[in-house]
Amino acid sequence: METNIGYLLSDSGRLLRKTFDERVRSLGLTAVQARLLMSLVKFPDNNQAFYAERIEVEPITLTRIVDRMEEAGWVERVFDPHDRRARLLHLTDKSREIVEPLRGIVDALVEDMAEGLTAQEQDMLARLLEKVSANLSAEREIRNVANG
Repeated sequence: METNIGYLLSDSGRLLRKTFDERVRSLGLTAVQARLLMSLVKFPDNNQAFYAERIEVEPITLTRIVDRMEEAGWVERVFDPHDRRARLLHLTDKSREIVEPLRGIVDALVEDMAEGLTAQEQDMLARLLEKVSANLSAEREIRNVANG
C-alpha cells in the first residue's frame, strides 16, 4: 500500500490540535483562546482582523471569543491610535501569568511529538515541512492572482 503524505499530514495535524486542546483545558482555556494568547505574545499590538487571520477564524468569530475573554479578564481592547475604527488587543496581567504554563504545554507537546526522532531527523522533518508549506503558499498565491 502506497503512503499518502497528504493524509498523514492532515491526520497528524488533527491529532496535534486535539492533544493541544486537551492539554490547555487544564489552564481553563480552549485551544482557540490559547492560540490567541500565544499570538498576542508573539505578535503584540495588532488589531482583531490580524489575529483572526493568524489563528484562522472568521473576524466575527474572533469578536465573540474576545468578548468572552475580555469579560473573563484575559485580554483587553484598546483604541488603535492610527485607525479610530480599529481596536488593538493586549494581554492583561491575568493572561501574562498563564503564558509560561502555556509555553510549557507547547514545549512538552513538541517533545512528545518528536519522541523517538534523532536531532538530525527532527531537523530534516522541519526542513521538509517548511518546503511543503512554501509549496502550498506558492500555490495559494498563484490561485489568488489567477482569480484576482
